Amino acid sequence: MEAILNAIKQANDVVNDFVWGPPMLLLLLFVGIYFSIRLRFFQIRRFGHVFKETICSTFSKKQPNEPKNHRAITQFQALSTALASTIGTGNIVGVATAMAAGGPGAVFWMWVSAFFGMMTHFAENVLGIFYRHKNQKGEWCGGAMIYIEKGLHCKWLAVLFSVFCLFASFGIGNIAQINSISTSLETSLSIPPIVTGIVLAAVMAIILIGGLKRIAAVAEKLVPFMALVYILGALIIIGMNAPQIPAAFASIFKSAFSFESIGGGIMGYGISLAIRYGVARGVFSNEAGLGSSVMVHSAADVKEPVKQGLWGIFEVFVDTIIVCTLTALVILCTGALDIGGEGAEITMNAFTNGFGSFGGIFLSLAILLFAFTTALGWSYYGQRAVEYLFGSKAVIIYQILFIGVIVIGSISTVQLVWDLSDTFNGLMALPNLIGVLLLSPKVIKITKNYIARRFKQESVKPVLSVYDDEADKKQ
Repeated sequence: MEAILNAIKQANDVVNDFVWGPPMLLLLLFVGIYFSIRLRFFQIRRFGHVFKETICSTFSKKQPNEPKNHRAITQFQALSTALASTIGTGNIVGVATAMAAGGPGAVFWMWVSAFFGMMTHFAENVLGIFYRHKNQKGEWCGGAMIYIEKGLHCKWLAVLFSVFCLFASFGIGNIAQINSISTSLETSLSIPPIVTGIVLAAVMAIILIGGLKRIAAVAEKLVPFMALVYILGALIIIGMNAPQIPAAFASIFKSAFSFESIGGGIMGYGISLAIRYGVARGVFSNEAGLGSSVMVHSAADVKEPVKQGLWGIFEVFVDTIIVCTLTALVILCTGALDIGGEGAEITMNAFTNGFGSFGGIFLSLAILLFAFTTALGWSYYGQRAVEYLFGSKAVIIYQILFIGVIVIGSISTVQLVWDLSDTFNGLMALPNLIGVLLLSPKVIKITKNYIARRFKQESVKPVLSVYDDEADKKQ
């Protein structure tokens, strides 16, 4: 048995080195750079418009509290559910891990990956809305598997993406998150892991019974709350160490472009590590290019693809530019990185330095909310993958298994499970990026149509989703 596990580990290490290695990371960056150039850096030139049409619109009286389609969700609910899966342990532990391996400069390359990742995620959402369809229940169904099949007419590649997504939902979307919760609660509050697992499984079951509408409703209330509390806590610690802020930013930029050798190694090895871990952890956190959160964005009650694409830009901005940056500044300003340790230990030391013994409790509760909402978001992705592969009747079986795995994940300590889930998470990017790149002419055409109408006041017919176009023709 041990020999089999070792063989699996060795094979996974080879695949993982590719998935999160230089070739894939360059591809991820290339896609974002390509769309940025072709759309003339839309994420900068139209940044004010992005805010106006996304978060600012939620406070507008014109914004409906309920979607017109009773089986759809509002755009803000779609964002909240997507952020539920992206704002997770990667924002707390992943940032520290990247800095421990690649130095403070890894933060700069996280920013770079997020800057270009905004346009990658924008393109994914545009395609998600354009190619989505309604299932037998009248629910919107979209995602990478849908636009790969409908746009590229490549069924096998769509199936491959769905298989990777299914495995990732149990691994990185369940076991890794739940284990982080049970471990942190056992350390800070002495709660037995099995108790944590049973309680979380029960709560998850109640939510999943209500379907997407209940998942979105919970996310809509929980995600803004947890994000604001964590941001406030981080800002307090940064404010307490305000004199260290200039030095923190200086270390980020200096390390990002430092060609000095590390530990007597090859000259320039330091910057290569900063780039690799910065980009990898950035993508791991915001999921731009993985094609995951497109599935929930596609369920939004919106007809125009670009409008949901704007929410994709905002999602990456909040996840990486705001939340990840605040975590990095807390670590650097408190000197926790110099103390050393593993990723979770570094972040724990930073918050303990700022809040004393309460810091451990605060971070444990943050991990509880962040990780649980991540599992919540991924449960929906897994359901969509199962529905695509086996039909809607198989969803209930998936839900039961997902709830059961939560209990297993709370007491699991098998590192191989985490490594495998990390690999499947990254493998989703390959078929998705192929689809996004090959369908880029469609994204550019739709976006230029939007720009012509909204900014140039040209009288042209809007490009809606394929489903809406077909519905219009039947009327």
